Amino acid sequence: MAFMDRRRICKFCEDRDLEIDYKNVKVIRKFVTDQGKIIPGRVTGACAKHQRQVTQAIKRARNIALLSYTGEEFNK
Repeated sequence: MAFMDRRRICKFCEDRDLEIDYKNVKVIRKFVTDQGKIIPGRVTGACAKHQRQVTQAIKRARNIALLSYTGEEFNK
């Protein structure tokens, strides 16, 4: 039995109105685990271009304290 995995489609390529921005914490938070790790593109289905943009946005949001480094929410 071969395991068949359906190819994921990048949600940013699919929906052009969805913007990747470090100030848009609601979108970025979906790409971070509970421990604060960035989820890889092969898991989220993001293409390489958008995964790089998401990673850069997460790092910028962490730097100015919009997201925490550890994953614990300090400003609920």
